[in-house]
Amino acid sequence: MSSGGILHNLLFFIIAIGVLVAFHEFGHYWVARLLKVKVLRFSIGFGKPLLVWHRQKGEDLIEFAISAIPLGGYVKMLDEREGPVDESIRHRAFNTQPVSTRFAIVVAGPLFNFILAVFFYFIFFVNGEQGIRPVVATPDINTVAHQAGFQDKDEIIAVSGNEVKTWQDFRISLIDNAMDGGDVEVTVRTAGFFETQRTLAIGDRHILNEDNDVTELLGLKLWKPQLPARIGGTTENSAATAAGILAGDLVVSIDQNPISDWEELVEIIQASAGKTLDLTVQRDGEQYQLLLTPEEKIKDG
Repeated sequence: MSSGGILHNLLFFIIAIGVLVAFHEFGHYWVARLLKVKVLRFSIGFGKPLLVWHRQKGEDLIEFAISAIPLGGYVKMLDEREGPVDESIRHRAFNTQPVSTRFAIVVAGPLFNFILAVFFYFIFFVNGEQGIRPVVATPDINTVAHQAGFQDKDEIIAVSGNEVKTWQDFRISLIDNAMDGGDVEVTVRTAGFFETQRTLAIGDRHILNEDNDVTELLGLKLWKPQLPARIGGTTENSAATAAGILAGDLVVSIDQNPISDWEELVEIIQASAGKTLDLTVQRDGEQYQLLLTPEEKIKDG
């Protein structure tokens, strides 16, 4: 590993330790304050203080510090074992507290770390894993997927017993298990939330020798929600603008052929570079005929 990589990892290690220590010590501090024990100092790190400031908290002036060695921290409380304590505030010293109070203050640090772990887990759970869910569309007739019984909105949850969470996970696992042919067992959750097995009979086909995408070769297509062919907007100096298409227009048909959804519209447009298309659009309850000539944007691949 390069020196830059080592320093990068060291920096993140120090930050992670700093967060854990700060939350741990805050637990001691917060419970001590809650139970009226006098706190003298809250320090993140050990050794020589690099930054010190004071805050008035009720009747107490508390010192906060960030110290040179960022591998720990402490909360210093009033305690007769560390020096003389004025009789007027002796009742607020840590050592004079009942066992239950001292126990609560001591256990607060680990408890706050546990709460922090639950919080981070919750954030991870809410955000989920980046990727597209492996949900398949109705396969074409006479494909391997069709013969295996795959249906619209089957969600793939495992390949040969190995859990998958994204479409990319599924593709990689499928290649790993099917490169030599044979049968591949796929566990799916149907649209009705039933788990079942589907067997992809690869046979003696060596799918890695094929030029096309493995999933397409088997007839497996990613399911996509059906969206209306409604225009969200057009760019300046584009073919759509020249044709008079406006934001909010719903494309009803192209060359008198009905358009069912956005995907169908996109496929036709992409296959019609330089060709004039007769569009019927619905706008404010009325239909208009527009002529659109898509421009070729990508050449030679």
